[in-house]
Amino acid sequence: MSEATGQPADARRTELAAALASVRHRISTACASAGRDPAEITLVVVTKYFPASDILLLHDLGVRAIGENKDQEAGPKIAAVRTALPGDAQLELHFVGRLQSNKARHVAGYADVVHSVDRTKLLRGLSAGAVERGRPLSVLIQVSLDGDTSRGGTLPADVPKLAAAVVDRAGLVLKGVMAIAPVEADAGDSFALLWEVASGIRAQHPGADWVSAGMSGDLEAAIRHGATHLRVGTAILGSRPSLL
Repeated sequence: MSEATGQPADARRTELAAALASVRHRISTACASAGRDPAEITLVVVTKYFPASDILLLHDLGVRAIGENKDQEAGPKIAAVRTALPGDAQLELHFVGRLQSNKARHVAGYADVVHSVDRTKLLRGLSAGAVERGRPLSVLIQVSLDGDTSRGGTLPADVPKLAAAVVDRAGLVLKGVMAIAPVEADAGDSFALLWEVASGIRAQHPGADWVSAGMSGDLEAAIRHGATHLRVGTAILGSRPSLL
């Protein structure tokens, strides 16, 4: 029985498979329109508020990257998933939510990628956690596309300085940038701005070539403007239950 929907597990698997196929078709269609190869796109399925059982079903359906955004939920859930999967199973955990500085060290202990680095205050904890874990932590700088940093993200003009600070920290690997398109703005215009910021970072740090942009409602615009990683939740898992 699915913890999220109360459905039998087979029915939930069928539902997830159909939704996943629909999203993958959208990605393929958008890539064809943009003259891009779908293999360039990493789909990160955001499983916030959904149980470990759904993650295991998604893994069985070929998903290899999942996203979480609350440390208190993600830590134990991911531990349960990794215990249930075979030791050689591939599953990348992307922390995509706004990160508190007092949680940074803990998150770095189980996450493979953190998308939401928007201030230098986070770097000490992330670095310490990565070093303790004994493996590098991939980091994306979250960019504010509307100038309101209270909602997360750093201003485009401040990204180069933060990028340099990431590179200077032990255990951290700068991979690129992330942003959320402001609700009140045109997604295409927003992602075009993100691409400009990403291009500037790549010029200084050639390995930082990831662009995390696009969710359930705007993934086509993100692909059109160079996204390499999409963060999709509702279109695959459905409306989120209030588990917490």
